[in-house]
This record gives sequence, C-alpha cells and structure tokens, in this order.
Amino acid sequence: MQDLFNIILPVFLVIGIGYIGTRRGYMSGDQIDGLMKYTQNFAIPCLLFTAIARLDLGQSFDWRLLLAFYIGAGTSFTLAALGTRSLFKRAGMDSVAIGFIGLFSNSVILGLAITERAYGAEALAANFAIVSIHAPFCYFLGITVMEVVRGRGQGVGRMAVNVGNAMFRNALVVALALGFVVNLTGFAVPEPAQVALDLIARTALPAALFGLGGVLVRYKLAGDLRVIAYVLSMSLVLHPAIVITLGTVLNLGEAALRSAVITAAMAPGINTYLFASMYGVGQRVAASSVLIGTVFSIFTVWIWLQILP
Repeated sequence: MQDLFNIILPVFLVIGIGYIGTRRGYMSGDQIDGLMKYTQNFAIPCLLFTAIARLDLGQSFDWRLLLAFYIGAGTSFTLAALGTRSLFKRAGMDSVAIGFIGLFSNSVILGLAITERAYGAEALAANFAIVSIHAPFCYFLGITVMEVVRGRGQGVGRMAVNVGNAMFRNALVVALALGFVVNLTGFAVPEPAQVALDLIARTALPAALFGLGGVLVRYKLAGDLRVIAYVLSMSLVLHPAIVITLGTVLNLGEAALRSAVITAAMAPGINTYLFASMYGVGQRVAASSVLIGTVFSIFTVWIWLQILP
C-alpha cells in the first residue's frame, strides 16, 4: 500500500490538479490545448532527443527487452481488434481504431513518471529504449493495418506514401530520429544549445501530466462500455502479463523487466484518440478508454508493482 501513496499517487495528483483546475475554469480549454501542443511538439521531443542522444545503445537496446514488450503490444492490438470485430460486431475500421487502444500505452507521460518515482532516474534507460521505437512501431502497425482495411483500391506504393507521411509529420518520431543521428555520429551538440534543450526537457513530464488532467475534462463516458472493458483488459492486464512472462522466460535483467512491465501496464495514451480522429472512427470509445483506463491504472499499476521483483 505504501507504493500506492509514495509512487503512484503523486503522479496522478498532478493529473488531478490539472483536471480540477480546468474543470473549475482556472485553465481554459484553449490554454490546455496550448500547453499540450507545447509538451507534444517541444518539451517531450526535447526530452526524447536528449535521452536518445546520450543513451548507451549497446547496453540499453537488449533484444529480449524489445521482443517481450512488442510481442505483448502486437498481441494486445491483434486481440483487441479481432475481438471488437467478432465479439461486438463493429466495422473493420472501427475495430482497428479500437485495437490501437490496446497497442499504444502511455509510455512517456505516465510510464517515465511512474518508473522514475518507483526506481529513480537511473532506471529509465530501458524505458527510453522502448520509447525510442514506440511511436514509430505503433503508428506504422496501426496505419498500415488501417490502410489495408480501408483499401479503396489504392496500390502498395500509394499506401506506403500514406504511412510515411503520417509517420514523419509526428514530432516525436522526428525527435527520436535526430537523437539516433546524434548518438551514432558522435556529433557534439554545442553547450548553449544543449543547456537550452535540457531546460525545456525538464518541464516535459510535469507539464504533460498537468495537461493530461486538463484534456480529460472534455472526455465523456460514452460509447459501448463492454467494448471499453474488453480493450482495457488487453491494455492493462494482457500486455504486461505477456511482457513479464516473456521477460522471465528470456532471462531479462531485473531493471529492464521492471521498465518493460511498468510501461506495458500504462493506460492508453492520448495518441489512441488522435489515431481514431485521423480516420474519424472509434473516437467515443477511444476517448472513454483514455479516461477510464487512466483512473483504473492507479490500482492496476499498484498491483503490477507488487508482482515485480
């Protein structure tokens, strides 16, 4: 129970302050939108760029870590989409958008914050390894499947262009790619520029957590609650269960296993709603899943922390 109060609650209290402040009118919707644009387009990209640029790639990029996490993510996506289609008789594009809820966990805003609270900043190397390909992997998989389902007679070349355009309009993907370039080339970022990047990066998590609370005000409990319960069971239970099982079988180190399971156990991120909005399908379910999943993850993350070594 101490973990719940000392590790998890401070993170969700920041979200709650953002929620209450916005609900009571101290922050307007436009101000929250501006804050989230700042975090999504500047602060978090700066955080990810500096983290990847400094990361020891040889030590942090353990194939067992990535295999366990992304097999879990892919399985959760597949079962969420197929279950939505077969069990709840939703249309094909709806099913893919809802499946994306099971795929895209909130690996940055919540995952980094809770891992740092639980194990310290030095424990984040494995988190950054996961995050470095999280958005590219999830968007590539989700967009590719959606384009295949949507069809409309487009050829492979046109579909590849659509996927590429969607990927490289994402500031997080661009920041990660630049971080890898700096890391692999050994380019030294000038000190004034690096100090400025670090200053912005330090604001990323608290500002994003506060903004997330503000964004949740506009989400309503709408959509099919049975579908939401089903897809959240994939996101909050199945994904981390697969990760801890595979990580244990593969002899993944304790620190990396903790990072992988905690990241997998995070609630669906706002990107799930943005993905649904890109195609105009499954938006109510995605919005409700972000809201309900964020609340429920207070308790499910605590359970996973008790299970982890």
